[in-house]
Amino acid sequence: MADGDERQWSLYWAARARPVPCRLVPALAGWADVDQRESAADIEAGQPILIDPEYRLDPVLARFLGRSRFAWLAEGTRQAYAKDYRLFFSFLWQRGRYWHEADPDDLLDWEAWRRRGQQPGRGIGGSKWQRELAALRLVYEWAEKEQHIALSPVPVHEVRLRGGGIATAADQAPRDVRSADVKWVTPRTYRLWRDTGLLGYDADGEPDPSWRGRNDGRNAAFTDLLFSSGLRLREGGCLLTLEVPGADGGHGYYEGTVAGAVAKRRQRMFYASAAALRRVAAYVATSRADAVRRARRHRRYEQVPSKLIVTRISHGARPKVAWRDERGRSAEVPLGAIGPAERMRLFTDGEDGLEPLWLWLGESGMPMAYESWEKVFDAANARVAAVLASTVGRDRERRTPVAISPHMLRHSFALHMLVALHHALDRRFGLTPGERRHLRQVYGDPWVLVRDLLGHSSEQTTRLVYLEPLNGLQVASLLDHDEDIDTLLSRVAASSRLVIDAGLGDPL
Repeated sequence: MADGDERQWSLYWAARARPVPCRLVPALAGWADVDQRESAADIEAGQPILIDPEYRLDPVLARFLGRSRFAWLAEGTRQAYAKDYRLFFSFLWQRGRYWHEADPDDLLDWEAWRRRGQQPGRGIGGSKWQRELAALRLVYEWAEKEQHIALSPVPVHEVRLRGGGIATAADQAPRDVRSADVKWVTPRTYRLWRDTGLLGYDADGEPDPSWRGRNDGRNAAFTDLLFSSGLRLREGGCLLTLEVPGADGGHGYYEGTVAGAVAKRRQRMFYASAAALRRVAAYVATSRADAVRRARRHRRYEQVPSKLIVTRISHGARPKVAWRDERGRSAEVPLGAIGPAERMRLFTDGEDGLEPLWLWLGESGMPMAYESWEKVFDAANARVAAVLASTVGRDRERRTPVAISPHMLRHSFALHMLVALHHALDRRFGLTPGERRHLRQVYGDPWVLVRDLLGHSSEQTTRLVYLEPLNGLQVASLLDHDEDIDTLLSRVAASSRLVIDAGLGDPL
């Protein structure tokens, strides 16, 4: 896949098991073994490849992208940084400079153009500029350390941390960075959004007879799973059927595992509510099963190129998956090491025929790319807005509009879980202060537990970004009343404009 034109750097992404279109482009006949060539050159699948406007591959950049700290970044971060490099290197090219010839003046001009010099009002904000600056620091400080350049074009200065330590910060670091780009919703607000935007309810909370929604069960199952577990879009969207926990033990929550190749940093555990898992199971048994049957009738799975047929799944502490490809070659790999691209090519071959292991399928029965969920959220938000517009003149001032994103569900899970954990520890058991301290020593502090549930490496991120509505609030004061979680969260919403709470009976 490429992204570029004749005057700019081009960005490609290495892939595996993609057929080379030799018949369409005869000149590619000599590249049918591109997978082997890339493997021999230590180019991993998913690695970005930057090519300059004269179609040259810089060996220094290639080494940085494949054999530096860049290669260990989360996939989403690598993708964003690679695009930042393409843009900045193209900017330099138009100035007659190669990437390693940049100086601080180039960076100042780049900042001015990115933040103020584009179309009026279209400059990027502080958060995006901070990310671009981090990307440029990474490549240029690496190049300086490896002695490929004399000095990084990103000037830095030392800052003293609160704990007394010393760190470096970029001179051009932005001052207008928001601590969070999303808001939070209470559980009842989420349910109203889901019912209205995904399940076709009307402004009065009743099923709309004119609703002609498609994939309602799948979509509601997905958003319920994200809201109840705090999974990221990529993590929830890349699940395999065998990774969904069962919900038949009579518990409120069940434990699952996010594969390391899918998680942002490393493999981790997640917990999903029994109600959300039951909705997922209903989707698997109904609309997903129908989609699989349709695909089999049309023999779609037989036409999938480079399928991987699973021959064995070994469970245990480190589950593994064995498969064979269309050429009869076999392999066995840890389940946690299988990334999204390979996951979408995994099939089982049972008595009824082929079936994807990928959990979320389109109407065609084919695996649904996790990025496609953004469009589902956009459509749901559009319907909620349309339903709200139809209520003009009907106490509209009481109706709270809300647009929800996947990451907003993750933030909201964190807020809900923290209040729930405090509620359990401080109220439900009627503990004395000494007993509370002992319980925290044994089971952990609620803030730390939420950090682990979210898969954060830093408790500071959990506190300052995901749980910002509680900053400055005395959580204990919220628990001085014997109330349910919905009511407690409504009280949090009343104290923070960042938390959206549509009261029961108040349609969106």
